Amino acid sequence: MQAIVYERYGTPDVLHLQDVPTPVPGDHEVLVRLRAAPVTVVDCIFRQGDQLAARLYTGLMQPRHAILGALFSGEVAEVGAGVTRYRRGDAVFGASGFGAHAEYVCVPEDAAMTAKPAGLSHEGAAAICEGALTALPFLRDTGGLQPGQRVLIHGASGSVGTAAVQLARHLGAHVTGVCSTRNAALVESLGAEHVIDYTQEDFTQRKERYDIVFDAAGKTSFKACRRVLEPSGVYLSPVIGLKILAQMAWTSVVGGKQARFAATGARPAADRARDLERIGTMLSEGVLTPVIDRSYALQEAAEAHRYVDTGHKQGNVVLAFGPAGQA
Repeated sequence: MQAIVYERYGTPDVLHLQDVPTPVPGDHEVLVRLRAAPVTVVDCIFRQGDQLAARLYTGLMQPRHAILGALFSGEVAEVGAGVTRYRRGDAVFGASGFGAHAEYVCVPEDAAMTAKPAGLSHEGAAAICEGALTALPFLRDTGGLQPGQRVLIHGASGSVGTAAVQLARHLGAHVTGVCSTRNAALVESLGAEHVIDYTQEDFTQRKERYDIVFDAAGKTSFKACRRVLEPSGVYLSPVIGLKILAQMAWTSVVGGKQARFAATGARPAADRARDLERIGTMLSEGVLTPVIDRSYALQEAAEAHRYVDTGHKQGNVVLAFGPAGQA
């Protein structure tokens, strides 16, 4: 099979297309023929290797996993002898941890994977996987979001942000989105009651106070957001770093306004699978809509990384392995 491989950290130029052995499923594994996979900010952080906290996970000196890609949509190609949940031909979407920037990936039968909603394209399923599978546990569990609370989402036009706006609104929050001028209409269409254009206004200087500030793009900080948090407000960041970990430890001791990070991808597979089922239901009911900025072919992965590195993507960037829009 073909895969996008990297053996060292660096710019997108370290990525290259390579023929590698197709994985063989074990007794309780499923081989998925991939049709789409997102290229995420986390993929780029792992590729760059600039952050010590990330290298502790991916490998200190060189990448421990040669193939990036944690999320996917595709079809079951083969099943192990002991697999009972899936059959060949089933359309599925979910999380693999690593290895999804390839034509095939092997995942355990009990992985964070579920049936793809009928009528939803593989690109759409892969795209919503990243944002919703991150935003839902952050808002619901880490942030403890309650109906009627005021939530500000910074980076509201990105992959996590576009899902967070929709989910926060669905969970009963009053949503304010922060984005650039060109993305304001999109964020409002997704359910934000108020939109702040960061090119015109600094949201940290406003009089309004929020129960939750979700830094969906990891581009602000707890220190900058403290003054707009309610006394018991929570700052959430999905981007790991030594600073947020230190702030999380400190605020958990002193109380009051809190800084929180959670490794949502490290949650038990069963929990993530249940969330995927909820996400699938919300997609079928029209509560969630995937937002795709650009699609690239597998061999264009380096270009996809370069675009994500700009920090200006609108929604999601997806690698498409089959005909566009394939359901």
